[in-house]
Amino acid sequence: MAVPRAESDERVTFLELFFDLVFVFAITQVTGLMAAKGSWTGLGQGMLVLAALWWAWAGYAWLTNRIDPEEGGVRLAVFAVMAALLIASLAVPRAFGSDAEVFGVAYLVVRALHIALFWLSSREDPRARSLVARLAVPQLLGGAIVCLACFLDGAAQYAVFGLALLVDYGGLLLTGVEGWELHPRHFAERHGLIVIIALGESIVALGVGAANHPVTASIAVAAALGVAIASALWWAYFDVVAPVAERRLSALGGGERARMARDSWTYLHLPMIAGIILFALGLKTTLGHVDEPLSTVAATALCGGPALYLLALVAFRLRNVGSLNKQRTVTVLLLLALIPVAHSVDALPALSIVAAACCGLIAYEAIRFREARDRVRHANEVLA
Repeated sequence: MAVPRAESDERVTFLELFFDLVFVFAITQVTGLMAAKGSWTGLGQGMLVLAALWWAWAGYAWLTNRIDPEEGGVRLAVFAVMAALLIASLAVPRAFGSDAEVFGVAYLVVRALHIALFWLSSREDPRARSLVARLAVPQLLGGAIVCLACFLDGAAQYAVFGLALLVDYGGLLLTGVEGWELHPRHFAERHGLIVIIALGESIVALGVGAANHPVTASIAVAAALGVAIASALWWAYFDVVAPVAERRLSALGGGERARMARDSWTYLHLPMIAGIILFALGLKTTLGHVDEPLSTVAATALCGGPALYLLALVAFRLRNVGSLNKQRTVTVLLLLALIPVAHSVDALPALSIVAAACCGLIAYEAIRFREARDRVRHANEVLA
């Protein structure tokens, strides 16, 4: 039996964190898929798989925002979902090859269990039951089409996979989220933790990229620069953006709160995660070839990953508070302009340029907006 979350229960549970560890592995596998291919095809495959996995994870983030995953039979169901998600993750590197069918079936199980748990959790709430009934058709259809795509080959596989994502992401827009009761602090914290998990993948990429090489001065410098960029990306989200967005979400109510949660967290956090994973791919390649020029794909990942992440943050702020962050927009354009430069020079200088752009942005914001930043960060203390 599903137990609803108490009104005051805004914490992320230990079981949710345990569940997210499987998603960590899935992220690692997506990076591995793209690194093994080293091509635009591999990059496209990785982004398709990531979008599907993200949608599955986001669905469970909404589910466990409504019910306590550690109570009743839900705990056992979550363990079953973890097993299915792990099997899908194991198949990710060959999701467009020999393990495609395994990925498709395991993924469909993950999605079907999600809707089943939603349905069971809404038995005593007519409004929630109506919402789940609206969501069930596009969500189950999207998962089924992904499964179907995995039994196809070539261009048909890509086309059907893309159709599945269109049904998933577009279906939520069409059905709406009106009537959904949201716990804002829990929802924001859960997504913040998944951003940290993704950033952890960039740190893992440092180790994987340098695993088969002696720790030379170039490797050490590249590792330090990689940590500096990852830290800048962390700062760009958690220093001010995350607390402001959480307070904004908490201040809203009803349908407006649910729509903002859908737009800002379910939709706009995907390009954030994708940007981090692309950066991890570029970083992994850089650590393996510090004294060689990067391929076009690797240079695009190294520069375009942070650019995509920052662009998503610009859109996140625009959706939440209605203002455009000009300095981050300029940095996005700068990083994109640096892609041909990163391709023409050795990997270490390319990494240094990206680090200068990202860390320079954070330094500018910290100095230029220090008073406003201080007010935002200590707003809770003032209210207390």
